[in-house]
Amino acid sequence: MGAPDTQMRETLGFQAEVKQLLHLMVHSLYSNKEIFLRELVSNASDACDKLRFEAIARPELLEGGGELAIRVSLDKAARTITVSDNGIGLTREEAIAHLGTIAKSGTREFFASLTGDQQKDAQLIGQFGVGFYSSFIVADRVTVVSRRAGAPADAAVEWESDGSGEFTVSPATRAERGTDVILHLMAGEDELLSSFHLKSILTKYSDHIATPIRMRKEVWDKDKSAHVATDEDETVNQANALWARNKNDITEAQYQEFYKHVAHDFADPLAWTHNRVEGKQEYIQLLYVPAKAPFDILDRQHRHGVKLYVRRVSIMDDAEQLLPPYLRFVRGVIDSSDLPLNVSREILQESRDVRAIREGSTKRVLGLLEDLAENRKDDYAQFWAEFGQVLKEGIGGDSSNRERIAKLLRFASTRSDGAATVSLSDYVARMKDGQKAIYYVTADSLAAAAGSPHLEVFRKKDLEVLLLADRVDEWMLSFVHEFDGKPLVSVAKGDLDLGDLADAAEKEAQSKAAEEFKPLTDKVKAALGERVEDVRMTLRLTDSPSCIVAGAGAMSAHLARLLKAAGQTAPESKPILELNPQHPLVVRMQADDACLADWAALLLEQAILAEGGTLDDPSAFVRRVNALLATG
Repeated sequence: MGAPDTQMRETLGFQAEVKQLLHLMVHSLYSNKEIFLRELVSNASDACDKLRFEAIARPELLEGGGELAIRVSLDKAARTITVSDNGIGLTREEAIAHLGTIAKSGTREFFASLTGDQQKDAQLIGQFGVGFYSSFIVADRVTVVSRRAGAPADAAVEWESDGSGEFTVSPATRAERGTDVILHLMAGEDELLSSFHLKSILTKYSDHIATPIRMRKEVWDKDKSAHVATDEDETVNQANALWARNKNDITEAQYQEFYKHVAHDFADPLAWTHNRVEGKQEYIQLLYVPAKAPFDILDRQHRHGVKLYVRRVSIMDDAEQLLPPYLRFVRGVIDSSDLPLNVSREILQESRDVRAIREGSTKRVLGLLEDLAENRKDDYAQFWAEFGQVLKEGIGGDSSNRERIAKLLRFASTRSDGAATVSLSDYVARMKDGQKAIYYVTADSLAAAAGSPHLEVFRKKDLEVLLLADRVDEWMLSFVHEFDGKPLVSVAKGDLDLGDLADAAEKEAQSKAAEEFKPLTDKVKAALGERVEDVRMTLRLTDSPSCIVAGAGAMSAHLARLLKAAGQTAPESKPILELNPQHPLVVRMQADDACLADWAALLLEQAILAEGGTLDDPSAFVRRVNALLATG
């Protein structure tokens, strides 16, 4: 490594997000500062993987061969730790781009999701990935010297920063391709200058790395009073692909650490499955379900996926073709023995082998979730809280597994105290004698769903109703119409028919009310005109004077609101206004039709608000309420 040319040194400022991340990281992650070594070794391993892949098409990048490896060394006198690799390396432009900016999509959303709680923010930072920047947890200055594979020795670059806001880049010389990351340790970090301590960190966090990690071998001196370094290297890790080992030879801790490497997460995974598939296609799956959702989990456009290897060669970091979009939360590795080494995303989309891997991996993940739901209910509840909205997408996106996914769904209900713990199987098992349908209500929030006036008669009869408040629910319901032979019925659509659950007296009362109040319903309909499709009496209400329902084949008001909020055009549909014949207001309107037009409008607008809707003219509503209050 030669001295940089100071005449060509350039000083640049960190991207604002980098400054913010550095500040958060140093303060939130300091309690777990040793992860810096895991992150740097992981980056070095990735650099070796990238070179191995690029060398398939360009063997000259290997510059005469040599084993790809990582070296960790320390200099006690200079108080430095150096992590070196002979991987793909960086150009000057890449060093500026990768070390000075964060190019991840969703960066703004990530920072918006931070809470100020150091423990919670540490988890978010871990999910976002800190990589190289973790160096500044223990170092007050970091120097990076790198040469891109295929570039001449004098085309290296030196990058340096103290993490305060600026960094410099200048020309350098490096005899071999690859990268050195040199950490100038802060005061008080003397324990990291122990070779034994560094090896213990590497064994704990990086034993699964397939690239060999080398350090100087140490032996006792003659007096056996201290360890002294020798000229001989030793490999600190096992240096073979963890997923290729026998399951019986892998500890739970090793599985967990490999997950943190492959997912760039700080937390332990919730569950995993490790399998070797043999037959027409031969491949290995090591797939994980995280414990926490990343901040951008609901962004379907953001590329997520498992790492694809072909015969131990890393091909793709985010091969989303290997799992359907509704399983985009899964992390891990799939290693195929059959795919070509030069496989591209286009080939992945068209390959029959990939389709078979996708189907097999999907079934394996669903089996893992079924096992969680059956045998680890608390863990499944945690999974559902984090990823339930995403899994619901599978109802419409994966028709071949729709029945399995439906059994994995969880909902809040009028019996669950707001917790989404009720499965469709649970609901069916609790159905009353004579109940022929699974009832549900949709709304913008659980509170709105639980407070819907449509539930009044169901509470009176002690009938359970599912409460659906996720944005994906209305879309999901267009694909699942029944479960276990029982139709799913909205309590807010069509005529309410409780079948055998409504006794003869109730049916007779409903028929009598419809006839007795027909003059009133005709007047109310005439007063409201084009605002409603129809006005009728109902027995679904016990406390509220009115509610609105959609026709049996019409779009629900909730779905219409969702479409409008998304900037889409919702088809025009008018609500049906239902009145409670037992409510004092309705009885009064029947006896005295003074101000009937105002009362009719008020009952309609109250019903719209109770459904979570908005009024076209809120000021008219306020004036109407005030006028009616003034007249008594």
